[in-house]
Amino acid sequence: MRDFKAILKELKLYMACGKKQKIYDKDVAIALGISQMNFATIKRRNTTPYENILKFCQKEGICCDDIFFIKP
Repeated sequence: MRDFKAILKELKLYMACGKKQKIYDKDVAIALGISQMNFATIKRRNTTPYENILKFCQKEGICCDDIFFIKP
């Protein structure tokens, strides 16, 4: 299982798909429904907001395995 920093990288890659603009932490925070201040704390502590990520995956119709687990 990935840590939050690796999960964040995967989320940014997914969100950037087909776009030419850079995805920032604030964009991910908004997509997950987390305030930017709370997101910064989560990132600093390297904790994972599982519920928010699972809701995002459900809303976007993506498999959460792609976000949480390392592909062989």
